[in-house]
Amino acid sequence: MNFNFIKFHKIYYLFSGLLVVGSIVALIMFGLKFSIDFKGGSILELEFQNVRPTNQIIQDKIKDLNLGEVILQPTGEKGLILRTKEIDESTHQALKNKLSEPSPFTEKSFETVGPLIGQELAQKTWKVIILSLIAMLIYIALAFRKVKKPISSWQYGLFSVLALAHNVLVPMGVFAVLGRYNNVEVGVPFVVALLTIVGYSINDTVVVFDRIRENLLKRASENFEEVVNISLNQTFGRSINTVLTVLFSLVVIYFFGGETLKYFVLTMIIGIAVGAYTSVFIASPLLVTWWKRKFKRVDPVRSSHL
Repeated sequence: MNFNFIKFHKIYYLFSGLLVVGSIVALIMFGLKFSIDFKGGSILELEFQNVRPTNQIIQDKIKDLNLGEVILQPTGEKGLILRTKEIDESTHQALKNKLSEPSPFTEKSFETVGPLIGQELAQKTWKVIILSLIAMLIYIALAFRKVKKPISSWQYGLFSVLALAHNVLVPMGVFAVLGRYNNVEVGVPFVVALLTIVGYSINDTVVVFDRIRENLLKRASENFEEVVNISLNQTFGRSINTVLTVLFSLVVIYFFGGETLKYFVLTMIIGIAVGAYTSVFIASPLLVTWWKRKFKRVDPVRSSHL
């Protein structure tokens, strides 16, 4: 017995609408808290020889250096990453002297990223994401160029890109909230995670769309909504199994992979979970909604019986 996915499309649209609106509101109100990769600053990575001091002890030790906002990120059992505004070498040495008082340590790395480099990186990031979405649109339009009925190939690409934009926007909204209330920053790993989400999501969506294309050729006598629903039932089990396998691995990495990977993996978890949802419950139902409106314009009397 096939489940009627399309029947509840309004509920799917409402849920996604709330996610998108919430994400946009969070981005407008809070914005993303950019890390040193984007806004410039200095980053110092240490490995303490004994027990790592608490964040409060470290903050008390360095408060006289006027470093402004300092982000402390523990790594492993004894490691620590400090992110500060851009500092010169004399301040760097003073910082090291202060940190060595509670416990000796080994400096693993120290680097400074200027604000101009950070700004350029931010601009390139947006360009890469936008170009990726455009490339996906072109690819799907070409891959489905032989599918002319009941909707055009470029429309498959358009709805895929809309679903992808949804999948990227939701993690950004979540991290806007995390940045506001948990001081979570986004950097290059966040961008890498978003691009990975784009690639993974398009793969899942194309699998569903490709099954729709196959069934359109086999079931020419059935209407488009029935074909889409049959295709979703045929691919749903595969999609769920694949996504759960990936999510199980990511959850394990999130809890046991250390602080360095924590927010990269969290981005992936959110994006892949949302991507699995959109490929089944948003992208394909959008095809049917578009088809119904198109059919209504062509034959309004017959469309009233849909």
